[in-house]
Amino acid sequence: MPTRRTLFARHALAAQWRFSRLHATTHALLWSAAAGLLFVVLNSIMRGLSQVLDPFQVQFLRYALGLAVMLPLVARAGLAACRPQNLAGQFTRGGVHTIGLCLWFIAVPHITIADTTAIGFTGPIFIMLGAVLVFKEPMRWERWLAAAIGLAGVLIVVAPKLSGGGGIYTLVMLASAPVFAASFLMTKALTRYERTEVIVLWQSISVALFSLPLALWHWQAPTIAQWLLCLLCGILGSAGHYCLTRSYAAADISATQSVKFLDLVWATLIGWLAFSDEPSRSTLIGGVVICASTIWIARRESRGPR
Repeated sequence: MPTRRTLFARHALAAQWRFSRLHATTHALLWSAAAGLLFVVLNSIMRGLSQVLDPFQVQFLRYALGLAVMLPLVARAGLAACRPQNLAGQFTRGGVHTIGLCLWFIAVPHITIADTTAIGFTGPIFIMLGAVLVFKEPMRWERWLAAAIGLAGVLIVVAPKLSGGGGIYTLVMLASAPVFAASFLMTKALTRYERTEVIVLWQSISVALFSLPLALWHWQAPTIAQWLLCLLCGILGSAGHYCLTRSYAAADISATQSVKFLDLVWATLIGWLAFSDEPSRSTLIGGVVICASTIWIARRESRGPR
C-alpha cells in the first residue's frame, strides 16, 4: 500500500498539473481573445480601403507594410534567429493563406456585413474538425457544445438581418472559411518547432510575395491617408497573428475556438463607440449567449478531461 508521503506527493503532483493546465488554457484564451479584437479592427479598416483601392492591392500593402514594421525587430534579433527550420512549410502555409485572402476580398464588396459575419463564424467548426482529423486532438463533448452554443449566439444576432442575397459571392465567402481553417491548422503544426516570431515574419514575407503580381495588375497610387491606414493594417495584422500563434502554442487549437465568437461582441462595441450604431435587442441577447459559452468552456478546460 502507498505510504502517506507517497499519497501526499501524488496529490501535490496532481494539483501542480491542474494549476499548470489552468495557467496554459487561460493564457491561450486571452491570446485568442486579443487576436479577435485586433482582427475585427483590422477587417473594418481593410473593408473600407478595398472600396477605394483594388482589393488585391490592399491585401499586398497590408502584408508588405506588416513586414516593414517587423524589420527593426529582425535587425535587433539578427538574421540567424529569424531563419525558419522548415522554409517549405512556411511558404506552403503562406500560399494557402493567400488563397483564403483572395476569396475573402473577391466576395466582401458584394455581400452584406451580416452575411459576412455569419459565414465567417463557420471557421471554428472547420478548425475543430481539422484538429480531430489532423492532430488527433481529444474532441470532448464540452468543446462541441461550446462551439454550438457560440454559433447559436451568432445566429441570434445575424438571423434578423440576413438578406439571402449575394448569389455566387456568398458561396465564394463560404469557400474561404475552410481555406483559412487549413492555414490556421498549418500554423498550429509549425508551432511545434518554430518560434511565434518566425512564423509571423515568414507569413508576411510569403503572403506579400504571392500577392504582389495580383496587386500590380490594377495598381493605383494611394493617398497619404491611405498609406497611413495600410500601415496601421500592417501593425494590427502582425500583432493579431502574433497573438493567435501564441494561443495555438499554449493549448489545443480546438480549445481556443469558442473564444472566436467573441469577435461579434468586439464588432458590436466598436460600431457603438466609433459609429454610434445602437445594438439591437437580438445583438444584446446573442452577445450574452456568446459570453456565457466562452466563460463556461474556459472553466471546463481549466479542470482538465473527465
